Amino acid sequence: MATYSVRLGGETHVFRDLKEVLACASPLRSGDRLAGLAADSNERCVAARYVLADLPLKVFLEDLVVPYEDDEVTRLIVDTHDAAAFAPVSHMTVGQFREWLLSYEATTEALSALAPGLTPEMAAAVSKLMRNHDLIVVGAKIQVVTAFRNTLGLPGRLASRLQPNHPTDDPMGIAGSTLDGLLYGVGDAVIGINPATDNVDACITLLSLLDRLRERFEIPTQSCVLTHITNSIQAIERGAPLDLVFQSVAGTQAANAGFGVDLAVLREGREAALSLKRGTVGDNVVYLETGQGSALSAGAHRGVDQQTVEVRAYAVCRELKPLLVNTVVGFIGPEYLYDAKQIIRAGLEDHFCGKLLGVPMGVDVCYTNHAEADQDDMDSLAVLLTTAGCNFLIAVPGADDVMLNYQSLSYHDVVSLRHLFDKPPAPEFEAWLRRMGMLDAAGRLAPAAHGAPHARRLLDYGAAP
Repeated sequence: MATYSVRLGGETHVFRDLKEVLACASPLRSGDRLAGLAADSNERCVAARYVLADLPLKVFLEDLVVPYEDDEVTRLIVDTHDAAAFAPVSHMTVGQFREWLLSYEATTEALSALAPGLTPEMAAAVSKLMRNHDLIVVGAKIQVVTAFRNTLGLPGRLASRLQPNHPTDDPMGIAGSTLDGLLYGVGDAVIGINPATDNVDACITLLSLLDRLRERFEIPTQSCVLTHITNSIQAIERGAPLDLVFQSVAGTQAANAGFGVDLAVLREGREAALSLKRGTVGDNVVYLETGQGSALSAGAHRGVDQQTVEVRAYAVCRELKPLLVNTVVGFIGPEYLYDAKQIIRAGLEDHFCGKLLGVPMGVDVCYTNHAEADQDDMDSLAVLLTTAGCNFLIAVPGADDVMLNYQSLSYHDVVSLRHLFDKPPAPEFEAWLRRMGMLDAAGRLAPAAHGAPHARRLLDYGAAP
């Protein structure tokens, strides 16, 4: 295991291994400080970035931050690395790679071809040398397109997850929140419920509710109950109308074990969903969530800084060919991302690194009420992510999730972002909104259209006993 050093300002800084270089080069966050991994001074952080900038990208194929022998995520990263795809940048250092990413040569097509040749550690490393503006500029050039009943990730589009959670899983409450979201044009990415009661029977009940609504109005979207993937497998075996299997994942084998999964069960879940053949325009059948701090909170970060171990989770995501991936960026709490500055930075990092690796990345722009953040901060992050070409954002009624007790974006926020940036929803969903009379001639959500006959049917459905 190599050591690394640099002399800076009359002082020699020594880093005992690559993990320490990566950790000390990270912008400050409370999780790394909690883990004892953060640089103890600004000077040491800058020194680590000097070291990182001069490291050849090839180093990350040889000096592994988590050993190959005892971690299946590392084995996945190494065994699936595409040397041919990596070849165009294989001669570069991390600093040179940053410059190339920001250049005209790094086109959408070139970045798409490069993705299989990059490891998570390479993506994490280059992000640590980038300002927020850099992360936005490069993220906006990357397109990751997926499809199930509609097509997501197309340029000039902004999709949204409709999250109609209810503290008791009351069907009428969920239906009301769902219909409300649909009237705001939200839900093209997925109508996804976090169940308050996480078992197979509850999962089937909610899946059936959403499927009846989707079929009644011929909505070109997909639904998901965010239950454990083993529950989804059982629901499929019992004939449930399941579109997407869901699972939270992390960047080490031990952290995934804390979620009750490994690569084998994740692949089993994907195959089970594929067997139903419910997609109409594509077969991406997996929805995954990640978040900085999850590995540390499970005591399974293996001494790796929280941003790098988060990006390792995207290797797991990439393997499963998902329709959707999102980071729940501020959900895990201030122990890991203390304030708005850290949350905003992490959201931009996660989006950039995920898309750089070929993952269809969305973000839950969110915070908990004991973090040093507020809704103005989330407005800022939502605007930045929309500028960066984020595949989808999550919206809840009134920006307040009454079941999970955290703050996210509202349905209204999605509408305003689409108008501000001229980014309509997925094309199939946009066409449905037009058929329902919920868009005006300019393609904007039209409040007056709530009186249109087809939109009236949605309202009448919600009022039915």
